[in-house]
Amino acid sequence: MSREPGAQDGNGKASQVIRIGTRKSQLARIQTDSVAEKLKELYPEVQLEIVAMSTTGDKILDTALSKIGEKSLFTKELENALERNEVDLVVHSLKDLPTSLPPGFTIGAVLKRENPHDAVVLHPKNAGKTLGTLPEKSVVGTSSLRRAAQLKKRFPHLEFKDIRGNLNTRLKKLDEKEDFAAIILAAAGLRRMGWENRVGQVLGPEDCMYAVGQGALAVEVRACDEDILDMVSVLHDPDTVLRCIAERAFLKYLEGGCSVPVAVHTEVKDSQLYLTGAVYSLDGSDSLKETMQTSVASDKQEEDGVDDGAQRVGITARNMPHLAQEAAEKLGVDLAKLLLSKGAKEILTVARQLNDAK
Repeated sequence: MSREPGAQDGNGKASQVIRIGTRKSQLARIQTDSVAEKLKELYPEVQLEIVAMSTTGDKILDTALSKIGEKSLFTKELENALERNEVDLVVHSLKDLPTSLPPGFTIGAVLKRENPHDAVVLHPKNAGKTLGTLPEKSVVGTSSLRRAAQLKKRFPHLEFKDIRGNLNTRLKKLDEKEDFAAIILAAAGLRRMGWENRVGQVLGPEDCMYAVGQGALAVEVRACDEDILDMVSVLHDPDTVLRCIAERAFLKYLEGGCSVPVAVHTEVKDSQLYLTGAVYSLDGSDSLKETMQTSVASDKQEEDGVDDGAQRVGITARNMPHLAQEAAEKLGVDLAKLLLSKGAKEILTVARQLNDAK
């Protein structure tokens, strides 16, 4: 790198400190620290400073996420800081980032994905049980319409109620009260917090498909900041990038977000990218699910060269062949078109209206 990367100071010189923005929650800090460590290994000469802040989603704890109606609940304040040059990059859970970013921002890195599945955390008195063996009318906590829709259909003997708060808060609500028999959380978050021992059951795709981008960390940067883009682009994990481009393109074409139940499952195997996508009514009784695949083989990429820095559903993946990225994006759009042709729009419209009326 020809000069120290970083923000411009008042004299137009590049400063040597890279400031990383993060939410204040313990999980967000752990995730940000893990990215900072990777950058430190790659660029030992760079000084890193972590700037923590609260977001709207952290402050509104008494309302279901799907009811707040704001797409950038956990990201807006962080992006404001990025825009004002108060920080140089921001670490997010990719699933918190809308499929369309505000102008001037891009996702400069998508890191290797953790287990993207959901996990069941049981009240201590239910240790050893699964969702299938919990007693009739047991209450399961989740703030996700996607989880509730799939699990209501799969486990009709259970009841589902909203539970908000960060991971620590939710676990406390579960353990210290008798309101919930179990709660559903992302397996990745529990693992990052070192709480694998609390996982009673990991839900496979037959029980509950995951959210778009779940389990992956994203580094958001200013789109015009070439130095920082170059710096973070080495953190990209190619398979995760392709899977998440396909997932985000699928969601974007469906116009989905927190307020509708949309779920995915992706896999890269033998140079094929497989995408399963589904939409659900709020109670899970009505659903559409399809799978498509596309080649992301590297042999046809040889003459293709790496990407020119184009954004695909908010992701700039430099150093990666653009034909594979194009194929991933097209796969997401094609699968969304297929579901829409079978009536997905109607299912999602009713789900949105019912959720708004709650």
